[in-house]
Amino acid sequence: MAVISTAITPAEVTALTPAEVTRTPVVTDSVEVSVVMPCLNEEKSVGVCVTKAIAGLAASGRVGEVIVCDNGSSDNSVEVARAAGAKVVREPARGYGNAYMTGFRAAQGKIIVMGDSDDSYDFTQLNVLVDKLSEGFDYVLGSRFGGEIRQGAMTWSHRYIGNPILTAVLNRFFGLKSSDAHSGMRAFTRDALDRMALRCEGMEFASEIVVKASRANLRVAEVPIVYHPRIGESKLNSLRDGWRHLRFLLLLSPIYLFLIPGAAMLTVGVVGETIDLAIGTGGASTNLSILSALLAVTGVMTIIFGVFTQTFLQGLGFQNPNRVSNWLDQSFSLERSLIVAMTAIGTGLVIDVMIWAAGKSNELDGAKWSVASIMLVAIGVVILFGSFFLSIFRVRVHGNDKVPRSEES
Repeated sequence: MAVISTAITPAEVTALTPAEVTRTPVVTDSVEVSVVMPCLNEEKSVGVCVTKAIAGLAASGRVGEVIVCDNGSSDNSVEVARAAGAKVVREPARGYGNAYMTGFRAAQGKIIVMGDSDDSYDFTQLNVLVDKLSEGFDYVLGSRFGGEIRQGAMTWSHRYIGNPILTAVLNRFFGLKSSDAHSGMRAFTRDALDRMALRCEGMEFASEIVVKASRANLRVAEVPIVYHPRIGESKLNSLRDGWRHLRFLLLLSPIYLFLIPGAAMLTVGVVGETIDLAIGTGGASTNLSILSALLAVTGVMTIIFGVFTQTFLQGLGFQNPNRVSNWLDQSFSLERSLIVAMTAIGTGLVIDVMIWAAGKSNELDGAKWSVASIMLVAIGVVILFGSFFLSIFRVRVHGNDKVPRSEES
């Protein structure tokens, strides 16, 4: 492992050869900055990245280390990384997030700088991120779109479609203002890492950091960086990895995934059913009534799914309190929900009995009212069981696992 304490200027860094860089470190027990890189078959580039990171640490004047987490390389990446001066740890479980989390656990620094080992990020300039942390920020993102993307560094589809769309979705869903949510070069303090409590194993790890930084109320900054063409072949699969990012963002956005669509379906269904009961006639009217009832029931179910998801994600730290959770805290009770559920069920049964008593069960107009009664009963049943389920989610258990002992006389 290479640990740096000798300061040199950026101009001197660019003039250093790899051999000269490896002679500059002074070994010490105090580590200020840990540079962490994931690695999977990057023997052509990992040594270059380690050398640049050592030079960047020297230029920053901070004591540091370089950690490479090998994610199952079948080439000479491990040997190359060690020869360049890195400490190598291994993570057999494949995944971008898995590699980083193992590297983070091995890191000793108070500040962690992360970046890919394909030479697309210039680690000689890591002081730009680290110095920003010194201004009081907890997390700093190196923005490629705020800086420079060199020719051949990013495909046209990633530059103008994939990254902008995913970043826009993330900003919209989570109320952020990131210019490059999927940049691979970032820095954060040890405290910020602990507060983010990162979990994701794959490529969605990059999105998780941005989301968790916001949810943990970290002081966030962006700095422009230069993005270079990588050495070797990319491991990214555009469609698969893009979908994984989008899927992750949707799963963490119950308002957009469940609540808004659910409210729209419920509104359209109830309005359609009301209009149909008031002025609809004939067989087409009955079909419209069935469709409207189906939309209304589906809408209620979708809203309940959203409430479940919001409660669950808040417990995991992916969601901060918002209007939905505040409303639940202030207004929800099992007893109130049961009253609503039983009212809907009772009203539906009364309508059905009235239709039967009037002898209109086999008429088209009677069929529409039967559909309405079924809709109300179904909505009531969904609310009934959903309320019990939500109450289980909201049970608060005191964190005392000691079993009280009975007193002996």
